[in-house]
Amino acid sequence: MDPLSFIAEQKIAQAMQERDLNSPKWKGRPLPLEDDRFVPEDLKMAYKILKNSGFLPPEIEERKEIKRLEDLIATSEDEHERLRQMKKLNVLLMKIDAQRPSPVNLASQDDYYRKVVERITLHAKSKPKP
Repeated sequence: MDPLSFIAEQKIAQAMQERDLNSPKWKGRPLPLEDDRFVPEDLKMAYKILKNSGFLPPEIEERKEIKRLEDLIATSEDEHERLRQMKKLNVLLMKIDAQRPSPVNLASQDDYYRKVVERITLHAKSKPKP
């Protein structure tokens, strides 16, 4: 018996003795499946091991940090603190953008988006109602 199988058998036997396997929460119901359809096949096992160990993929960690900074900016009343958090967020977004195969230039798209919204709004106001 290989060492991994031996350890697994020991853990199962220990859980059976402690009656951890008879939880009424899951009795007679299937275990919930994780949504990992966006994870490449060759990385699924590695990501699962990291997740079970308490670690997350760098992309998820970065998303969590972005969300945390956005929440701090939204709730902060101190202008200096808000500016500091906005600078951190900007650096993090630039770092993520630099890692992409084709960087996304959101600043140039903001101007284009504003012009499109203005144009649609102007046309909607000038259109006669039936």
